[in-house]
Amino acid sequence: MNTVDNITAHNLPRHIAIIMDGNGRWAKQKGRLRVFGHENGVKTVRTTVENCVKLKLEYLTLYTFSTENWNRPKIEVDTLMKLLVSSLKKELPTFQKNNVRLNTIGDISSLPKRANKELLEVMEKTDRNTGMTLTLALSYGAREELKNAVKAIAGKVKNNIISPESIDETIINNHLYTHDLPDVDLLIRTSGEHRISNFLLWQIAYAELYFIDVFWPDFKEHHLVEAIKNYQNRERRFGKTSEQLS
Repeated sequence: MNTVDNITAHNLPRHIAIIMDGNGRWAKQKGRLRVFGHENGVKTVRTTVENCVKLKLEYLTLYTFSTENWNRPKIEVDTLMKLLVSSLKKELPTFQKNNVRLNTIGDISSLPKRANKELLEVMEKTDRNTGMTLTLALSYGAREELKNAVKAIAGKVKNNIISPESIDETIINNHLYTHDLPDVDLLIRTSGEHRISNFLLWQIAYAELYFIDVFWPDFKEHHLVEAIKNYQNRERRFGKTSEQLS
């Protein structure tokens, strides 16, 4: 059986990012409201985090709520925010037990006060944990992130803090939400859609992309294992030839 215990530690991705897609369609297939899909999606988050901890993965980033998701029906947005609060409260003991540090990227100031407060409290309580860093992308959009970075850099150029000639990838990285995270090695998207959907556009420049035709609530341990094994069998050349790598 395909379990995380059967994955070789050689050539593991350092940073996995997941676009958790398909909660609503999963619920619709079962004749239930979209909320039912989101509730079951939370369970998949829990098992996926636990499996990544078993693998001693360093970084896991989950596309939890995009800037575009604010345009969804109010009842669905309100439910998602309530789920965020309740999930953070429930999962704190698990984070502490597994030495997981919670992190976030995005415009969290736009979250409801209660959700923002709970998020910051859990982040503070797990800040000294030294195991896997779990990053939740909340009210996140890559274009917004890049726009803000450009504005910040332009302001520093205007005030003679940095020169235009000195702007390089490092300076750009340092002005992104993800400035303390490495680039993504493996990007997984569930539900069968083959889109990036405004997620980590800069950070996935050389990521391996893996699309799976399974809705997020049905994403199991063996699906994660298959994605990682697929990654391990790929040759990452970063613009070089195979001969140069060997």
